[in-house]
Amino acid sequence: MPLEFDDPDGDGVLRPAPGRFGGRFGAPRPPWWRPASTVGRVFLAAAALLVLGGFTTASLVLAHYLERDARFRIAGSSSIQAAGLIELSRADLMPVFGEDIGRNIFFVPLKERRRQLEQIPWIEHATVMRVLPDQIRVAVVERQPVAFTQHGQQIGLVDANGVLLAMAAKTMAARHYSFPVVTGIDPGDSAESRKARMAVYLRLMAELDADSKHNSQQISEIDLTDPEDARVLMPEQGSDILVHLGEEKFLDRFERYKAHIAEWRQQYPHLKSVDLRFDHYDDRVILQMASGAETPEAAGGGKTVAGAAPGARAESGTAAKPTANKPTAKKNKPAQASKHAASKRTARNTNIPSVRTAISVRASRGVGGG
Repeated sequence: MPLEFDDPDGDGVLRPAPGRFGGRFGAPRPPWWRPASTVGRVFLAAAALLVLGGFTTASLVLAHYLERDARFRIAGSSSIQAAGLIELSRADLMPVFGEDIGRNIFFVPLKERRRQLEQIPWIEHATVMRVLPDQIRVAVVERQPVAFTQHGQQIGLVDANGVLLAMAAKTMAARHYSFPVVTGIDPGDSAESRKARMAVYLRLMAELDADSKHNSQQISEIDLTDPEDARVLMPEQGSDILVHLGEEKFLDRFERYKAHIAEWRQQYPHLKSVDLRFDHYDDRVILQMASGAETPEAAGGGKTVAGAAPGARAESGTAAKPTANKPTAKKNKPAQASKHAASKRTARNTNIPSVRTAISVRASRGVGGG
């Protein structure tokens, strides 16, 4: 019998009639991974299970082989390679990998070892990787000290983030570090507190050394106990002057101090502290005298301050709050600090007796005085 064809589109192309041949020729074939028949689906599921079982078995066999094969065992400490060590040595890192000696290299927890390495104060960042067949490679970035710290009679180092760093006395002397001594950075403080104080220190040093002026070399000690008042200790001809620089305009206030300190010391031999934080109020500067010292102003009668603005006069002030004494310790003189650094700067703890006389003066902002 002749086949039946239709031309539903009228384009002259004859197609089999859907009634008799639509199921075989009209509908598209399903994809291979979704067979239409039940037998096909059962066969495909069995094949998938077979492949999955084979892959799992191969993985277990390989893991068992790698675990048992002696070629992948860390034989000793010589299999731990370290790079980037300057202040630290391989011996400082070995306690972290002590339990890995004799262990299969694939079972060493690299993330945990990295975390343990970065808990060492001197290590800022660490990378740990496997090197087949039986070695561990460690690369570290050490912290860079930026200042000395003093706790009692102990001299240490601190980095820009406020992390306290210990160093042997001989090593510290060999490094020839030349930093100011920073106080107010205590181990009991939180990491955020120490970092905030060191941010003030870095800003202070950057402003003083702007344009290659190297003014920071004249500072022996910086007290950051109050981060809103950076107090620097300035050696001045056998005695130390405590200078309050506040929290801003460090270079401007430092230059004003250097411009007038010779005149102030000549007129006030017992000068022990200069407070420059009140320059917002008519360029006012507060001079404080040592305990028991009297000035011509305190005894009566005003006196023009050399280097002050024309017509400015010293004024006797009210008794200032006593400042606590601190034990004397010279920077870079202890065995921990280098002789080279000691020849540049001497750092002492703030040794300011109780202040009884405070004098308010108005100093001009001109660096040259007047």
